[in-house]
Amino acid sequence: MKDNELQSTTSTRHPRLIVAVLAFAGIAASITQTMVTPLIALLPGIFDTSAGNTAWVVTATLLAAAVAVPISGRLGDLFGKKRMLVILTVPLMLGGVICALAPSVEVMVAGRALQGVGSGLVPLGIALLRDVVPRERLSSAIATVSATLGVGGAIGMPLAAAIIEFSNWRVLFWSGAAVTALALIAICLVVPSTIAGAAGQRFDWLGALGLAVGLVSFILAISKGAEWGWVSPLTLGLLALAVVAFAAWGVWETRTKDPLVDLRTTARPRVLLTNVASVFVGFGMYASMLVMPQVLQLSSATGYGLGQSILAAGLWMAPAGLMMLALSPVGGKLTDARGPKFTLVLGISILAVGYAVGLFGMVSTWGILASGIVINSGVALAYGAMPALIMGSVPLSETASANGFNALMRSLGTTIGAAVIGVILAQLTTPLGGSLVPSQLGFQVALIIGAGVSVVAALIALCIPADAITAPKGDQPRAVERERVAQSA
Repeated sequence: MKDNELQSTTSTRHPRLIVAVLAFAGIAASITQTMVTPLIALLPGIFDTSAGNTAWVVTATLLAAAVAVPISGRLGDLFGKKRMLVILTVPLMLGGVICALAPSVEVMVAGRALQGVGSGLVPLGIALLRDVVPRERLSSAIATVSATLGVGGAIGMPLAAAIIEFSNWRVLFWSGAAVTALALIAICLVVPSTIAGAAGQRFDWLGALGLAVGLVSFILAISKGAEWGWVSPLTLGLLALAVVAFAAWGVWETRTKDPLVDLRTTARPRVLLTNVASVFVGFGMYASMLVMPQVLQLSSATGYGLGQSILAAGLWMAPAGLMMLALSPVGGKLTDARGPKFTLVLGISILAVGYAVGLFGMVSTWGILASGIVINSGVALAYGAMPALIMGSVPLSETASANGFNALMRSLGTTIGAAVIGVILAQLTTPLGGSLVPSQLGFQVALIIGAGVSVVAALIALCIPADAITAPKGDQPRAVERERVAQSA
């Protein structure tokens, strides 16, 4: 990299404003993904269809996001991260408009799939920070933008519930599209263009296709396995197809000149173990998101449900999400002082403690509020540390793709967590008004599993090498390269 190119990617007059804009864009994307949750139970009545059909509103978003995140990350490395940020806002807005006008569930599913494509905004924004934020502020900036995943959910859930209760559900999607439009304007005005780290390389279309086939097959099997039957020919066939596709994709990625994901980089111990830990952290985080809202909303006639409305449940959960934003500066300072590995292990440990608090606190709204705050405090530290670990271990030309791949690992963890916890809650039930609902034992088992998975994640994180750089000479991350250039000058 030439000195003038290096300077153009690192010198910025208003880094705090850039971080604020990227955080706002992350919140917009996160709100878009979570605001549909309170609406799911109402969709069968709205569109006069089955719950199985409306479940595709969520599944389609998961599938599109899983495929789009690593691909958009690589495109950001090839053609510029700001350009891809701008492009990703388009499906978010267009999908929102389609959902707002949807006359049927099929159209709604198509709109939500488009919105899933825009999920790459957060990991791509985090990757761009490496180019535009001074090194001394980078850890805090990463933690702040990472926290938007929780903040968006904290805002989106009660906001969506309030709109559903006091207005028309279509206003949800018009509002989401409007917020995304504001984020687009802010990105265009504030975020600078940067040098494309992998400019001149080719996009790996075959690798993208292979990864898409593997991910869609795997996520479909995991998401729909309980509905189709775990040993049904369709589920087993999709799992087999996923194995074959991933194997073929891995072989291709190690042989092609410009891979979608450089598997040699991801095989470095620091990157590999961070990605493996990310799967378990994603699982651990999502377990609480499935348990706590249900306990809050279940009828008090069960003896353990707290009988809250959708809006009240969202408000009880909101402080936990806002805690992620409040703790982001703390996480950044911890990373600067002790390193991202320390912050990651500490965050996962707090996450495990949060589940222990949840086991005793699920008997009251205040107890759930407390457990949610502890759990999300751990998630805030962990989610801020993982991108720092990844970006400190990969070359500039792979920043966005490596961070996108890490986001994919977290997403796979949440998908697996949703499937496992869903099976547990479906098996451990109790009758209520002629139907079956998850039992108290089911919720307790789910929380215990969440704690156990978090402990495993902490043990994996402890094994991450402490060395800041594992890349060979000539393949250094930007910070190290900048120091080398400065010394040689």
